[in-house]
Amino acid sequence: MCGSHNEYSNQYLAILIEKHGMKSNDNRVWFAQLLGMSDNISFNLAKAGYNVAKYVPYGPVELVMPYLIRRAEENTSVAGQSSRELTMIRKELNRRKK
Repeated sequence: MCGSHNEYSNQYLAILIEKHGMKSNDNRVWFAQLLGMSDNISFNLAKAGYNVAKYVPYGPVELVMPYLIRRAEENTSVAGQSSRELTMIRKELNRRKK
């Protein structure tokens, strides 16, 4: 399981899968991102035939919120990915309006 919002890490694993002659949908390898984060990564991996899961943490609010805050902080610190993701979301919304 590659549970990462880092685009490079996911891309590198996809390259390794190909390099080692594995099928993109090999059931031993999965990519995962938190629901609502890095959806562009999840979508493109799934479109390319890789196994992708979106995960949703659950539990008491007082335990889940600190986890979600840490993930959000990590996501915004990954080389501008969050601002780029927001730009892509806006672009898609404008496309759908037309």
